[in-house]
Amino acid sequence: MKKVLTKMMRIKYGATTPKLILTTLLSVIMLSCSNDDDKPPTPTFNDIPQNIKDLIYFSGDEKASTVLINAQAGPSIVLDEELVDNLSGFLSPRGILTVNVHQAQTLNPEILLNNDITLDDAVNFNNQSIETLYEVVNHFKDEGRTVYVLGLSFGAFITQELIAQKGIDVADKYLIITGRLDMNDVFWQALAEGRTGDFENGVTPILNSEPEETIFGRNEAKLFAGLIMNRYTQHFSSIESLSNITYIYGETDEAVGSLTAEEISFLQSKNANILSGTGGHDEPFEGFIEQGFSEAFGIE
Repeated sequence: MKKVLTKMMRIKYGATTPKLILTTLLSVIMLSCSNDDDKPPTPTFNDIPQNIKDLIYFSGDEKASTVLINAQAGPSIVLDEELVDNLSGFLSPRGILTVNVHQAQTLNPEILLNNDITLDDAVNFNNQSIETLYEVVNHFKDEGRTVYVLGLSFGAFITQELIAQKGIDVADKYLIITGRLDMNDVFWQALAEGRTGDFENGVTPILNSEPEETIFGRNEAKLFAGLIMNRYTQHFSSIESLSNITYIYGETDEAVGSLTAEEISFLQSKNANILSGTGGHDEPFEGFIEQGFSEAFGIE
């Protein structure tokens, strides 16, 4: 911390008069009031309006100056409230509101349950999810709040697509966990057909030869394909800096694969903060969440 040196004026004994004392006192009071006027007022925020509440689940002080917004994993047809409650127990004492945002399929589960969707349908549904996330993020940003976005797994791709469509400055900082920038073509193409698979040792795609048996299983795969088909090294190429992104990945991620050398090099070239672990898809969240919050958001 910088030391501030205060100079004190000395008045000769016997030279002080009541008039001088009064003049000095008034000067001090006026200076104090002037300094108070120069300070920016403490911001106050309103309760969350109902139209935004309809799009989220939240925990903590509605009027907090900092908001952590989660783009949830999945894709799931149920909004994850448990994660928000768990995070809120850690974040609320620090004055941070925790929010989870609906996606198209959590607002309307029937879109994945009734009939087989196409890849074009999946892209449209994902775009609806992006618009919903953007509406929530933009609401809090427009109020002057600090906004952090957390994206895990499917939510990592939702977060990347938010940045691709709306810009890097739509939120203040991002923590992206177990995503990919450029998914292997054979992997997303298989998912687009309703077939699933994984990555052997985090590197080699191993794909099922037949589509999933259930409508939901096939549609879930297609919804994922509608995001992972995008090439984010291309989408982010015009962004000068990704320094407000912290990216965490597992070196043996079986679900989406590990980041390749090319993906890592791209993130480094854009000044993103990268953390890696030896684990698979779940271990980076479990093992790095505290470090990630510290390095991404400065939350200890």
